[in-house]
Amino acid sequence: MKSPVRKMFDEIANRYDFLNHALSGCQDILWRRSCCRELRKMTPGKRLLDLCGGTGDFAVTYEKFNGKPEVAVLGDFSYGMLKGAKGKKMTAVPVQLDAMKMPFADATFDVVLNGFGMRNLPDTDAGLRESARVLRDGGYLQVLEFFSPRNAFNKFFYKRLAPLFIPVLGAFFSKRDAYEYLVNSIIRFLPVKDFVALAEQNNFELVHVKPCFFGVAYRVLLRKAPQGNSAEGSA
Repeated sequence: MKSPVRKMFDEIANRYDFLNHALSGCQDILWRRSCCRELRKMTPGKRLLDLCGGTGDFAVTYEKFNGKPEVAVLGDFSYGMLKGAKGKKMTAVPVQLDAMKMPFADATFDVVLNGFGMRNLPDTDAGLRESARVLRDGGYLQVLEFFSPRNAFNKFFYKRLAPLFIPVLGAFFSKRDAYEYLVNSIIRFLPVKDFVALAEQNNFELVHVKPCFFGVAYRVLLRKAPQGNSAEGSA
């Protein structure tokens, strides 16, 4: 039986890219570019997984800055979202999957991208553990996400402004309840510091945490530590 969240993403898939760009003032495009530029400095390798990848915007951007991967997968639990990737210029092959139980062998990928998908997982700890499993030692997990607000600006934005205008725009262009879910999922999610601590418990080292637009979103770059090594890093 299809979960309510999966059903919701299937239903909004045809307007998802447009609303992402509109609601962020196209900042989401710039944030993905920044992530991929940073990965280019890391010489990350040629096996890519765009996890919770939706319609594939992150995978497309990755190729523009890092070249065509030898192996590339666009993974998402929503078939509707994966259909939305049709026609985009990318190497990644769409695969419908569960991010907490992926159909890949250990150490399959050099890079895992996750754009705005971590907070949609029922179990963040399990999602991080599974991402570490499919990454090779020294491989990178690049997370771009809206984390639970902690500073004054973000609390005002997400708890006062966002509940007023995001669901209204969602209702006009797509489905109101989907964009009410968006706001609520952000407020309920982990703060970025707690997310990093959880990642370090799952065999990741922190490379850096960088805020986007005063911390409305964050770019979190993690490296998989060799087995048996302690994870260390600083924000």
